[in-house]
Amino acid sequence: MMSKVTNSTQAPFYFILTGIPGFEASHIWISIPFCCVYTISLMGNTTILMVIRKEPTLHQPMYLFLSMLALTDLGLTLTTLPTVMQLLWFNADKIGFEACFVQLFFIHTFSFMESSVLLAMSFDRYVAICRPLHYASILTSEVIGRISLAIICRCVLAVLPSLFLLKRLSFCRSHLLSHSYCLHQDMIHLVCGDIQVNSWYGFSVALLIIVMDPLLIVLSYTLILKSILGTASQTEQFRALNNCLSHILAVLVLYVPMVGVSMTHRFAKHASPLVHVIMANIYLLAPPVMNPIIYSVKTKQIRQAIFHLLFQRKVY
Repeated sequence: MMSKVTNSTQAPFYFILTGIPGFEASHIWISIPFCCVYTISLMGNTTILMVIRKEPTLHQPMYLFLSMLALTDLGLTLTTLPTVMQLLWFNADKIGFEACFVQLFFIHTFSFMESSVLLAMSFDRYVAICRPLHYASILTSEVIGRISLAIICRCVLAVLPSLFLLKRLSFCRSHLLSHSYCLHQDMIHLVCGDIQVNSWYGFSVALLIIVMDPLLIVLSYTLILKSILGTASQTEQFRALNNCLSHILAVLVLYVPMVGVSMTHRFAKHASPLVHVIMANIYLLAPPVMNPIIYSVKTKQIRQAIFHLLFQRKVY
């Protein structure tokens, strides 16, 4: 389990994944809640996509951005599901060197994409509340398409350099990872070479996405609050804030665990491995599970569309 590469120029052919430390004998039982979480995520986000596609009244910028969020959540779920479940079900704890890098790329790309989509959704809320008369002319289909393309390019180009910077290094320590999937902040600890460039690049990406995105989201809501508190009646203020509540909850569901796992890796390196595993699982599993629940419960149009879809199926 703790095999090492003695030649510093030789790359390991596989990494070893870790399940739930201290609970290896109970992996079958632990797989039950994980199955439930993955099932809810897959069904919830698929349902969101189906109702937005089938309901013409939902073909609006707000719901198009929501469909992007659902697609991102599906991608994040499908990226981690294979290694997590094969480890819990079959104790298959090895992942190939190249496969680990592929999983790392998709996990971080979809994670950054989620942040970028939430930022775009905050811009949508700002335009809808502060510039309602220009909403349709600003957020046209062409503009939404360009925003989507910019999000994809931004996230892919942010992750690719870190992937190449990491792959050029030698892994001459233990192959044992701390999680049941491959994360950059976990793999970098197995490197025996100079990681100064990697650290500076990772810090730059963190500033660009993990720091800048929430700051811009806070700025958008500051402008929204300033607008509605200055001009709207109390009833209109409540309605406007209620329309933003789903997005605010989705932002908290993403950024609170993201900050938590970053702080854990940086400042709590000697904490129990169980703490790192729990934080990483919350970071990757909470948004895909909670987002469809939040939008289904808090957004009237989505809730009505889901009931309409279920009623149609029942009739036919």
